[in-house]
Amino acid sequence: MRESELLELKTSTSELKEAVISIVAILNKHQKGEVYFGIKNSGEVVGQMVTENTIREISKTISDNIEPKIFPKINEVTFEGKKCVHVEFAGEHVPYYALGRAYIRVGDEDKKISSQELEKLILKKNRILWEEEISEKNLKDVNEGTLRDFVERANAAKRIDFKFTNAKAVLNKLGLLKDGKLLKAAEILFCDDNKQEVQAAVFAGTDKLTFLDIRQFKGNIFQLLQQSESYIKEHINWRAELKERVRKEIPEIPIRAITEALVNSLCHRDYENRKGNDPGLFPEGYDPKDFFTGTERSILRNPLIANTLYLSKDIERWGSGIKRIHDACTEEKVKVEFKKLKSGFLVVFGRKFGGMGGERFGDGSVKSSEKILALIKENKAISAREMAVIIGISQRAVEKQLATLKKEKHIKRVGGTKGGHWEIMGTT
Repeated sequence: MRESELLELKTSTSELKEAVISIVAILNKHQKGEVYFGIKNSGEVVGQMVTENTIREISKTISDNIEPKIFPKINEVTFEGKKCVHVEFAGEHVPYYALGRAYIRVGDEDKKISSQELEKLILKKNRILWEEEISEKNLKDVNEGTLRDFVERANAAKRIDFKFTNAKAVLNKLGLLKDGKLLKAAEILFCDDNKQEVQAAVFAGTDKLTFLDIRQFKGNIFQLLQQSESYIKEHINWRAELKERVRKEIPEIPIRAITEALVNSLCHRDYENRKGNDPGLFPEGYDPKDFFTGTERSILRNPLIANTLYLSKDIERWGSGIKRIHDACTEEKVKVEFKKLKSGFLVVFGRKFGGMGGERFGDGSVKSSEKILALIKENKAISAREMAVIIGISQRAVEKQLATLKKEKHIKRVGGTKGGHWEIMGTT
């Protein structure tokens, strides 16, 4: 037995006041939990003298020192032949106070809640989640193709057991309708025409002052995911590896890590904020490292959206996103950083390899053009995609170099994309 966010262990009732604080901290975080008396926080069972007065004292101390009132179940239990006391409690009326102070559970510790955090807790208690509000959209705005594809993938993942019949029936089963009307979660998930967007860009340097390329994507959450992933794949570097005559293209950043970062960004986004890519703040009291082990519970900003993405297996398991990104990058020896910002949360991937001389996309234009010319000399029918893989830059970067080389009359294209070939000017 180990202490956790939902479980507190106390050696004896001499720690009753501390237990009261733990109960309140757990209630404010999870609205339910357990406390054992007679077990050390290491999990060693030492036992506890249990009498009628023991149970009464625990009950009275909880009643006198916790507001609003709770009514826990208190029972004598036996572990390893030793008597202990088990307290099971629950309550929905957050915030709770112990001895006049509010606390919050972080891992297996109880921390005082600041006045600012307390205000947020009270506001959260008194409002409906944004995604549960009624949307201005209606059923005719739902992209049935996207919804049908979702149902097929969720069936393949064996996470739902019903087939697509019509949009209303499916959305109702998913809990995305209220009195026959779309919730805002359904709008984000399945309506193409909504106010959400993703901005994607390639910069010339780390100062982010000069754009090499910038795009803006709109659509439902599944479209945003697909467009964003395609854009990143196009603009990262790839290299080719030949083993036993089998050519394998390897990205500088693991695609599964990129996908996980994108899904988590869209899943936990602050959709009340309509400005750009706002991922929302990282959960208070937590550090990204807390999730590397995969044992920390997920803190869901948008439970309806998260549950829907889980059903289609776009999310593998709640609370595992950061761990999966971390593990994928560690396996491929790619540096990844998770940064908590005042304005949100940032995942930064290191560039593992670049173009010629290990340069990043956007750098080393002259060297890249020389390499392109050399490749054309070797194989006049070579494609831009093949050049990109060999050089280790994006296909888009190669195409820009080819356009420049054609404009400067270093090369020309003979024939179309299929069946055509390149020629270096002055040669045949």
